[in-house]
Amino acid sequence: MKKRAGPPAPNDIFSDNHRWGDLDDWNRTALALHAEGGIHRIEREGFRPFWAVIDHAAVLEVERDPGLFTNGPEPVLATNAQIEGRQAVIKSLIHMDAPDHGKYRTVIADWFKPRTVGRLETRLDELSAKAIAKLESAGGEIDFAVEVALPYPLEVILAILGLPESDYPRMLMLTQQLFGQEDPDLQRGEVSPEVQAQVIGDFNAYFSQLTASRRAESTDDLASAIANGEIDGQTLPELETNGLYIIAATAGHDTTSSAMAGGMQALIEHPDQLAKLQSAPDELMVNAVEEMLRWTAPVRHFMRTAQADTEILGQEIAEGEWVYLSYKAANLDPKVFDDPLRFDIERDNAARQISFGYGVHFCLGAQLARLELRNLFAHVIPRLATVELAGDPATMKTTFVGGHKSLPIRYSLT
Repeated sequence: MKKRAGPPAPNDIFSDNHRWGDLDDWNRTALALHAEGGIHRIEREGFRPFWAVIDHAAVLEVERDPGLFTNGPEPVLATNAQIEGRQAVIKSLIHMDAPDHGKYRTVIADWFKPRTVGRLETRLDELSAKAIAKLESAGGEIDFAVEVALPYPLEVILAILGLPESDYPRMLMLTQQLFGQEDPDLQRGEVSPEVQAQVIGDFNAYFSQLTASRRAESTDDLASAIANGEIDGQTLPELETNGLYIIAATAGHDTTSSAMAGGMQALIEHPDQLAKLQSAPDELMVNAVEEMLRWTAPVRHFMRTAQADTEILGQEIAEGEWVYLSYKAANLDPKVFDDPLRFDIERDNAARQISFGYGVHFCLGAQLARLELRNLFAHVIPRLATVELAGDPATMKTTFVGGHKSLPIRYSLT
């Protein structure tokens, strides 16, 4: 194997949550990093050293070999203090490797297959009409991220789970506290293992009650499928049961809402693209959504651990070393996407975006997310006579999953 010489990359765009508060700057920095190579050694005080993979093809190569590059023991970037002080554990699909990953994925997979998701069209039409009604009543100014993008996918996934609408605000709060623990505006108190344990404990308490309810009386919803699921003839353990709930309830809406808000900002800031979409929504919507997903990449990374000595792009990777898969940077790879900082709804290979991951860990909710984005924008875009930013957008200062906290817009409707 040939080892590439050179010092660790001097930037901190992957590990500094504050860098994610300015996505334009992050994108420019990532693009400049591509010119230096597709893999970079990152060393920052307080973190275990890791290899950041930003090359599109190399990310796919790692994803194709889940036996060599495993999710465990740490699938998400965290500081040494966070790892060492961790007081509560989540065991969801992102924490699992074979054979457990495939077994637990099967428990909920049927609920996210295209034929199942397709039956939600009527409900999505209702939610899109609800979003239009909000725009009509808001009087020409609204926070699109808070009032439209956040509630839409939340209502979809929690309805699939079978949760009552009265519990939606609680789930939204807990989800934002889980993913936004690094962000001063979203975190619950100070950043500490104790606070993180409180948030996870609140999730577990809620879902443990839900499990007991669905085991006592099963209904036709995803919560019942999880509560009464079996693996190898055995009822699912509590930790893994709660992990399935958490991955469905959180990843099922937070990421989609981020893509919705980010997609709207991109259209506002590229009026020529908005005009194209308005002129031919039926022909361009599918590809436009793929470009929005490439542009936003709400799941910013996952970590993998090498289980044997290997190499990536000619760089030696030792057994036990940490590998950072940057989906956001891979979606900006200039070898794949021409002029990657250009938002282009007619980009001929936009569907090569890897915002949903790849391989055995490909996001179960990908088709649902696409359907939600297409439905919402198919309803909203034709109604916008004018639209502009009404203030400065704000994005979450988080290293793992994130998007807009706020997107104030000013608009008029036809």
